[in-house]
Amino acid sequence: MNIVVLVKQVPDSGTERKLDPADNTVARAAADNVINEMDEYAIEEALTVREAHGGEVTILTVGPEGAKDAIRKALSMGADKAVHVSDPAMHGACAPQTSAVIAAALSTLDFDLVLCGAESTDGQVSVMPALLAERLGLPQLSGARKLTIDGSMARIERQTDGGYWEVEAPLPAIVSTWDTINEPRYPSFKGIMAAKKKPVTNLTLADLGVDPATVGLASATSQVLDFAGRPPKGAGVKVADEGDGADKLVGYLVSQKIV
Repeated sequence: MNIVVLVKQVPDSGTERKLDPADNTVARAAADNVINEMDEYAIEEALTVREAHGGEVTILTVGPEGAKDAIRKALSMGADKAVHVSDPAMHGACAPQTSAVIAAALSTLDFDLVLCGAESTDGQVSVMPALLAERLGLPQLSGARKLTIDGSMARIERQTDGGYWEVEAPLPAIVSTWDTINEPRYPSFKGIMAAKKKPVTNLTLADLGVDPATVGLASATSQVLDFAGRPPKGAGVKVADEGDGADKLVGYLVSQKIV
């Protein structure tokens, strides 16, 4: 079984993330960039499926040159090879544009299953599986907390607020995973060393037949027009209880329209 895992490099959500005032896009160059946390669960699930059914795991990344760090971590976890789509024209691309590029890259690969995290920590729009399914004419199984491959069928337990739904679709299919599906493995020293020798195919928009004019900030379907930093935390209000503390507290809450 050939499995493709979509991986994105994002600014570390544990650090302060900023926008570049030059064009209001994410300031990635100065950020502490890491592999998208949710994608690690997708990688782990791909490795688990490969261990059970055989085949190969291919990592697919669309991003700048620095995204190779995310690729190497994915390879050190145990993936077999990777495809890196990188082109300056992609700067500022929106989700629909990015989905067109990923779909074009997937069309060059032989796969039975596409796995990805349910969302990215920088965008959190959670639309990529649906966009790719529409572009490629494939079924999508979203929000998986459990995945089972049975012959030519993929079955998931879709996580919901009230429990889960059982959903299935024929392969090839696109499956997005939540962080409840497994516990990602840590790369071993052997895996880290082996990752340096694993093949990484580099592609540009021209290689994929994608017109640069159709992607990037200038033609994006959504843009950040303006932004402002978080205001500093203001001083608190002290309520002195002189027998009327409760009344003062309620009065404050009313003035702030909290109650």
